[in-house]
Amino acid sequence: MWRPWSKSTVQIHNTSSPTSPFSFSSFKDIQNLCADEPPPSAAAKKASAIFHRVRVANSLLRAWSTRPKDEPNQTTTQLDPSSNSISLPGAEKRIVVYYTSLRVVRPTYEDCHAVRSILRGFRVTLDERDLAMDHGFIAELQQILGQRKLTLPRVFIGGRYIGGAEEVKQLHEAGELKKFVEGLPVQEPGACGACGGYRFLLCEECNGSHKLYSEKGGFRSCTSCNENGLIRCPSCSCAPILAN
Repeated sequence: MWRPWSKSTVQIHNTSSPTSPFSFSSFKDIQNLCADEPPPSAAAKKASAIFHRVRVANSLLRAWSTRPKDEPNQTTTQLDPSSNSISLPGAEKRIVVYYTSLRVVRPTYEDCHAVRSILRGFRVTLDERDLAMDHGFIAELQQILGQRKLTLPRVFIGGRYIGGAEEVKQLHEAGELKKFVEGLPVQEPGACGACGGYRFLLCEECNGSHKLYSEKGGFRSCTSCNENGLIRCPSCSCAPILAN
């Protein structure tokens, strides 16, 4: 007789998916979970790097914000104590700046231009002394400072020596320079009626040639003017400290 009917214990593999270790459809989800994760894309790596940089920047900002603020450097807004003994006679009611209009040395010309622009902004009496126009200014400044080698510009406010370009810029940025010019006379509007704002006049003795002629001695240098045949304007310039 025939054997009774029973289920076969032999496992039948699904030939449609030879690479799959599972043969039943109920294990499809498990198969997907067990599969290896795909490698991250380039965009994901880039976004991760950006987030990392943002976290580092935020941590640095928090660290800097908690640091105690450094005390301001007092030397940038204070004058050299030795400058208190240097003064310019006859300039108690004005600003005097020694500068050069020559552009031979570019940094020096730029410093002179910057300082003159700062001082002109205060609208007070300003005496600008161009060493290129009168060689006597060099000897005058050397006598005042007691130095042979000079750097320009040099500034005096109210007859008091302030310093050069760095000192003037630092005082102006700190808001201290305006304290030095307080009380000085306000500059009159318009240019000087005598020289037109040039600070010099032609010498009337030699007519600007710096040469005089006599029948007995021939040509000789004029002693009334400088090497350029000019004299300082008596209306808008201080009297020279040294005789020409």
